[in-house]
Amino acid sequence: MYPIALDLDGSIGPLERGIRIALDGWTERLRFACSRRALRGFGRELAGKMPRDAGPVFIGSGDFHHLSLPLIERTSARLPGLDVVVFDNHPDNMRFPFGIHCGSWVRRALALPGVRQVHVVGITSPDIGLGHAWENYLRPLYSKRLRYWSTGVDVAWARRLGLGHAFSSFDDIETLHRAFAEHMARDRSPIYLSIDKDVLSVEDARTNWDQGLMRESQLTAALQALRGRIVGCDITGEVSVAHYRQWWKRLLSSLDQQCEVPADQLADWQETQHALNRRLLQRIQAAWRPDPA
Repeated sequence: MYPIALDLDGSIGPLERGIRIALDGWTERLRFACSRRALRGFGRELAGKMPRDAGPVFIGSGDFHHLSLPLIERTSARLPGLDVVVFDNHPDNMRFPFGIHCGSWVRRALALPGVRQVHVVGITSPDIGLGHAWENYLRPLYSKRLRYWSTGVDVAWARRLGLGHAFSSFDDIETLHRAFAEHMARDRSPIYLSIDKDVLSVEDARTNWDQGLMRESQLTAALQALRGRIVGCDITGEVSVAHYRQWWKRLLSSLDQQCEVPADQLADWQETQHALNRRLLQRIQAAWRPDPA
């Protein structure tokens, strides 16, 4: 089981026994947002380059989180009935009428025939609060196939709309984790794991998006709760600097209030990320489900 680095933005450090796939020709086309046609084309190219025994896949900045979609599709075709667990500070289920972007891909994952349900864990973003309620795709939440696990966000509006079953809201991260672990212990279905490191506190790693409150120790404890069930995985949330050539990407990223990365701190932030990746990789490999073949 070899870790894979999809090298789109030069942000991923060395990985032990890792395979690096150069994809910088796709960077501008895919970063932050792209057409569905472009994503399908990327998926076809990736399918020809990914080894069968691929382990965790490192994608780069959270700007590329929608690239989870072809990876989930690949895994769910092999193992239908897949549950997807996403650790993220954002729901990634937001309305985006111009194709697909890093904050809108979860709805598309639920449309895959091999995916059973999706859990988004660790949300502290106001994206699921009343002020942004209209931006969330509600149909996946009503279907009882998508569930948000959050802390520190007022989601009373969801109960008023009959969506209380889809919103698990807690006062703190520790309480959230206990409830999540208890819920996951009720089932043994295969899991695709997607980690956006913006779910973590800035005390553990810095990204180029607004960040949550989860500590590294809490994330690794949650991975323990998934032990023996993980059959596919991707990791995003590296820190890198974007230089969008397309005006509409510059506009949308500014509206999303992407964080500026100080040039004099970029190298230090990336080194912290590289060390974190090595630790996460060990934890995920320990939780991986043995291949029955």
